[in-house]
Amino acid sequence: MSEDIPAPIFAITLPGMETTLAEEARGFGFDVRDVMPGGVSMAGGWPDVWRANLELRGATRVLRRIGSFMAFHLAQLDKRARKFPWADVLRPDVPVKVEVATSRKSKIYHAGAATKRIETALVESAGMTIASDAPVVLKVRIDDNRVTISVDTSGEPLHKRGHKEAVGKAPMRETLAALFLRQCGYDGSEPVFDPMCGSGTFVIEAAEMAAGLQAGRARSFAFEQLVGFDPDAVAAVRTSERRGAPQVRLTGSDRDQGVIAMARGNAAQAGVGDLVQFDQRSAGDIVPPDGPPGLVIVNPPYGARIGNKKALYPVYGRLGQVLVERFSGWRVGIVTSEASLAKASGLPFLPEGPSIAHGGLRVKLWRTATLT
Repeated sequence: MSEDIPAPIFAITLPGMETTLAEEARGFGFDVRDVMPGGVSMAGGWPDVWRANLELRGATRVLRRIGSFMAFHLAQLDKRARKFPWADVLRPDVPVKVEVATSRKSKIYHAGAATKRIETALVESAGMTIASDAPVVLKVRIDDNRVTISVDTSGEPLHKRGHKEAVGKAPMRETLAALFLRQCGYDGSEPVFDPMCGSGTFVIEAAEMAAGLQAGRARSFAFEQLVGFDPDAVAAVRTSERRGAPQVRLTGSDRDQGVIAMARGNAAQAGVGDLVQFDQRSAGDIVPPDGPPGLVIVNPPYGARIGNKKALYPVYGRLGQVLVERFSGWRVGIVTSEASLAKASGLPFLPEGPSIAHGGLRVKLWRTATLT
């Protein structure tokens, strides 16, 4: 690996969240080159790859481009794959998996055949082992007859922070929670309250952001299995230390005592148990936490997720009534798959955001300005 030669880095995110991820990446000082469908293109060396995996809260995976070549037919793909400098990045003792995507603009249109040719080249020319469960995955795209090869440097999806042990029904992924928080204008300097907190994802993610904790501090990555991985250099970038001392209240509540115990356990496992507070309380009984106003963000049940949509209209209506009556000065963000449920809250929403794939459904973030 050459650490000082910038190369394309692609941070993947959910479609519709690309601009929000780009804002986060720029905030961390990454060289953002383009916002593209499905992610953000950046440039940098291997230390930037390591840091992107550790720092970016909204990225699903981080890919590093390792090369490209033209191929107009399978025989040419085979020949050029055999000459590709795999050993610059891949270790012969670490199994790999190949995933190929083709476009209609390419004469090589059969992804399965292309995958087989590249796998054979890896085995016969580079001494590699192919495995379906390999720790290193090559992402190959054939578009307009150009074969572009990238390596997935993340491994497991980045929403797996490495410290959440318990999840509730229909949990919010950490990456999506972080992006929704950012879309609501949260920067770590104001209180956050989730009145239907479940396993605590929004509150815990907000606490980590407020404390300046690295998203990937507690997990391993696929880049650790690549040629030239420098444990000392990565250790110098990785930190479990807080970069700030939050002065705001980060709280959640839920009517289910078992869920509250789950949220407290997850917060403790994440190392932010002292920064958050979870209480058992129904949504109709919530009151603003002591201190200045901030952000209420909530992922309530919705019909397709829970089962009976009709029974949820009163729940949303009561939640909206309580927020309007008791949370003057606060902003609100509600995540739901049903526009009719969001509108049942009676809250004065801003124009709706993009539709996001989540748990087999399409959800949207509904935001308000400051309630008066």
